[in-house]
Amino acid sequence: MTKRIRVLVVDDSAYNRRTIIKLLGTIAGVDVVGYACNGEDGLRKFFDLQPDLVTLDLEMPRLDGFAFLRIVMQNRPTPVIVVSARADDDSVFKALEFGAVDFVAKPTSKISPELANIRDDLVAKVLEVAGADMSKIIRRSAASGRSDKSVKNLENILRRRSGKYISQVVIGASTGGPPALQTVLAAFDSPLPIGIAISQHMPPIFTKAFADRLNKFCGLEVKEAEAGDLMTSGRVLICPGGKNLSFQRRDTGVSVIISDPTDSQRYTPSVDVMFRSASEVFGANLLGVVLTGMGNDGARGVDHIKEHGGQVLAESEETSVVFGMPKEAIATGKVDKTLPLPLISAEILSRCGF
Repeated sequence: MTKRIRVLVVDDSAYNRRTIIKLLGTIAGVDVVGYACNGEDGLRKFFDLQPDLVTLDLEMPRLDGFAFLRIVMQNRPTPVIVVSARADDDSVFKALEFGAVDFVAKPTSKISPELANIRDDLVAKVLEVAGADMSKIIRRSAASGRSDKSVKNLENILRRRSGKYISQVVIGASTGGPPALQTVLAAFDSPLPIGIAISQHMPPIFTKAFADRLNKFCGLEVKEAEAGDLMTSGRVLICPGGKNLSFQRRDTGVSVIISDPTDSQRYTPSVDVMFRSASEVFGANLLGVVLTGMGNDGARGVDHIKEHGGQVLAESEETSVVFGMPKEAIATGKVDKTLPLPLISAEILSRCGF
């Protein structure tokens, strides 16, 4: 018999607690074993009940979500899903660095019937995250966004670069992706002559704050993509949440198209859509990278990249918070190299001639 998932709900809003508990109650194999209205009560319940998973609000009296996360991760590392409406700053991404595995967006109103609309996202993430290997989360948090190779001297790099190398990179990620992407981009601390586009599964309201946060850690310009943006050297474009990103070659260069997903698309922004379009536009000049995430998004895109002469990297199971997307990409037999996260930046640089 499959082990049931025991969940603790921590939220200072009575309405939100009741709604989240009700939503969790609809998931087969999930039991809500307790709830708390502030961080202090949450910690007491956490250590008394020893749940398998916690849903956590960040803004709470007495003890906020960040302090709660630090204590949990130091004493009994447990999967935590942040349920937050804080899209206007980088609080959610700080929480992911502190050890949260994933997050679910909720409406900004403290009392909103729209909260019930998060059910599908919450269900999928609870079932996936409950089995996450917390040792990987702890190692990821301890790494603090550093990679094994960074770029220190642009002049020396450009002097060494010769011959035919990749100059366009597309990266797809889902669960565990925000900290993983920060680790990859933090290595690029000089304005390198490569263009990067990213599709990270994320709700619409969070991607601008995510791009702004990454921009602080990266030597390239990082921004949320807008229709008509050019895929230029030294820039990283983040697909807006809930949309798809594709490319179009024009007289002025390659520009970005932002479009709505189809009704049949399960994951957005779609990595498959971005990979396929990029392969058609950039051909053999393209490197695709599949990072941690649940599901199989990106696998079909990997096929397209290889059909058009491009190259593909995938994150190994060793460091993937969730090995779904990389595993499916590797299963195509088209991935050129599989690497743990700390080595991916160096491999990208190598294939781009640096």
